[in-house]
Amino acid sequence: MGRLVGIARRDKKRAAMQILDHAEISIAGGVANDFRGKSGERQVTVISARAWSQACEELGRDLPWTVRRANLLVDNIDLPAAAGGLLTIGSVRLKINLETRPCSRMDEQCEGLKAALEPDWRGGLCCSVLQGGTVSIGDPVRSQNGS
Repeated sequence: MGRLVGIARRDKKRAAMQILDHAEISIAGGVANDFRGKSGERQVTVISARAWSQACEELGRDLPWTVRRANLLVDNIDLPAAAGGLLTIGSVRLKINLETRPCSRMDEQCEGLKAALEPDWRGGLCCSVLQGGTVSIGDPVRSQNGS
């Protein structure tokens, strides 16, 4: 079983990420006070610590995970690399909609990061909220592949 090891949000486009110990996640608003939280395919973004580590290793740099600008960082779990899968984090249920495609913003943060995040869904997952609740660092994470 995986664990939630990071939570972050930003209140507007290009704003600095704010690291949190816990967050409310809702169907209507995603991660509370996150500017992308409105309903849609990219309501909550999730990245795996393993994938982030692989990207950093490829770059030869140790970058904070918030450079990726994802909402949730999970560890000790293989995330499904396909739309339709489900993630359960504590009591929150997320539907995986698509891969978080790295954009040029990544290279603005660190040259070469976009390319390092492109293979094997390393950039993470874009999800919508099926069931809301509060998540906290250390919460269990489970995945289920879609059919």
